[in-house]
Amino acid sequence: MDGDFRHEFVRERGALKQHPALVLNADYRPLSYYPLSLWPWQEAVKAVWLDRVDIVAEYDAEVASPSTRIKIPSVVVLKDYVKPRKRVAFTRFNLFLRDEFSCQYCGSRGDLTFDHVVPRAAGGITSWENVVAACSPCNLKKGSKSLRRAGMSLRKVPRRPTASELNNVGRKFPPNMLHESWMDYLYWDAELEA
Repeated sequence: MDGDFRHEFVRERGALKQHPALVLNADYRPLSYYPLSLWPWQEAVKAVWLDRVDIVAEYDAEVASPSTRIKIPSVVVLKDYVKPRKRVAFTRFNLFLRDEFSCQYCGSRGDLTFDHVVPRAAGGITSWENVVAACSPCNLKKGSKSLRRAGMSLRKVPRRPTASELNNVGRKFPPNMLHESWMDYLYWDAELEA
């Protein structure tokens, strides 16, 4: 094997990693918007082979085995409907998503952490209704004081989001790469603005 062959081989394998498949539920809606429901191309091809999905759109690129050639799927739809979760897990990521990755005191988007509105030292609990995204400067300024004592106010009252609300917020933060074949399936059920 000469060096050029290995270089081409490695480059081709890396290129195939760049072909994720958008996964749609049986109702043709993405399983999730944030993070966007994507499978690596290998998982999509495996699901096609096992007859678990139908191919809706394909990339121009192909993969081949000794006996089969297949275009890499860019959009697949599950044959069986997966019931969406109704309850949203209380995680740091979902909290930041609910708060649209911005400080709930000043609106900045950098250096986020989270803050207890009613400080734990004052009996505040860790819950959807008492924790918000906060930038480090605002978190330090507030410390373990009440909002009134710190002279601060919230941009919106914290509350438990529904799965549907988080999906809608997630649409505002698309991944870095959106393939053109995905666009018809990402925003067709979005609420239209008047």
